[in-house]
Amino acid sequence: MPYILWFDKAGKEALGLVGGKNASLGELIKADIPVPPGFSVTTEVYSEFLSGGGLKEKIEEILSRTDLQDVASLENASKVIRQLMAEASLPKRIEEEISSNYQVLAQVFDVPDLPVAIRSSATAEDLPGASFAGQQDTFLWVQGRDEVLEKIKLCMSSLFTSRAISYRMKMGFPHEKVLISVGVQKMVDARAAGVMFTLNPTNGDPSKVVIEGNWGLGETVVSGICNPDKFVVDKVIMVIERMVSLKECECIFDSVRGGVIHTDIPPERREAPCIEDQEILELARYAKRVEEYYGCPQDIEWAIHKNNPFPFNIYMVQSRPETVWSQKKKEPVLGKKSAYELLMEKALTRIKISS
Repeated sequence: MPYILWFDKAGKEALGLVGGKNASLGELIKADIPVPPGFSVTTEVYSEFLSGGGLKEKIEEILSRTDLQDVASLENASKVIRQLMAEASLPKRIEEEISSNYQVLAQVFDVPDLPVAIRSSATAEDLPGASFAGQQDTFLWVQGRDEVLEKIKLCMSSLFTSRAISYRMKMGFPHEKVLISVGVQKMVDARAAGVMFTLNPTNGDPSKVVIEGNWGLGETVVSGICNPDKFVVDKVIMVIERMVSLKECECIFDSVRGGVIHTDIPPERREAPCIEDQEILELARYAKRVEEYYGCPQDIEWAIHKNNPFPFNIYMVQSRPETVWSQKKKEPVLGKKSAYELLMEKALTRIKISS
């Protein structure tokens, strides 16, 4: 079984090896959606890592005596397991293979210590019917071989955060059946970034694309620590409704400190829209294409490169099934028509009247 699979070589058929998030990146590439390049450290690496030094048996023993109803018990189990994994070493042959593939990625851009994002991709993550997304760690702007290897291990150990352990227990997912892959993906030096939904997350309206964004990296939007700009785009007539917010904080890379920091947004940008109209419309077009490709509503993370010219500055960095409105039962209304069909009919009727 392979230790490494590049995103463009592994889609949904490799779900068991690369997990939901990385498989989705592979599918986006197949659909000709712009995705920053990178590769998956497969679940085979995770399995071999746990097999070494009796880690697997130690973890199973700790979990067997963990009380789901006791917060202190969960947190202690998580702390002990993650410490065990931090102190263990990846097999040498695996370290060498990860390092050589990272070097190949760096050589493509002629940057020796290429900045990358290290993201978890669990085999039960980002699947319809489950909400595992966001339970494992992500590390941004990771540079150099040693840091890449360290963060990959930390990503794997985040499968055992107290939240992740508790959720699997509540949902009846056996711990040993959920494996984790890790994505190593070129960072987008983002001028702005955020999320978008291929339906309105407030009311479930499938005729709209809703885009939320902020200056800098998307972490402030994903984590909810900023009040992002919001743009609602009608899928049919592509008209934009704008709600530009007062944005006070952004997430950027600080070259002096050598890491990602939160910093105040300069006053002149706080009430300025973080993306331009042409970028809004291009994002909405990509959202429609991604939804059509997957055949279900999507929750997408995007980024806009600060130096690339439009439209080559726009990237999708994740896409997962929307898990709230899309799982609600569509009640037949007026015969066999669903609420979705009626909303789309209404939108199309509105166009005919105005034309």
